[in-house]
Amino acid sequence: MSKYIVNLSAINPKEEHRNTPAVDVMVDTVSLLSWLPKKMLLEAGITPRGTKYFLTITNETIEREYGYAILKSEGYSTVDEIVFAEEGDMSLLGVRTIEGFGVMVDNIGHRFVATTTLAV
Repeated sequence: MSKYIVNLSAINPKEEHRNTPAVDVMVDTVSLLSWLPKKMLLEAGITPRGTKYFLTITNETIEREYGYAILKSEGYSTVDEIVFAEEGDMSLLGVRTIEGFGVMVDNIGHRFVATTTLAV
């Protein structure tokens, strides 16, 4: 599978005029949550709400802060948790955000494909 990059921005849900610039992120259908640089999120007034532990691909457990934001990419948006990425962390678009967008990932065409949301 090839690398798929999109632009992602985060909007402060309390003050929607405050947002991060669009950042290149890797679409990662293995990562549960989306990750953006901590400095950018703080500058947009998006505040940490707690910490979570994550298992990295190298089997290392790391702790990162998370908060809530309106996430936008490729014309889609959703409200989701966002991880405050530290220096050296990748910026990622995770599977929960993808599901919130109501899309599927076309890894060959490098695009999102709108889909119906299940109401079970």
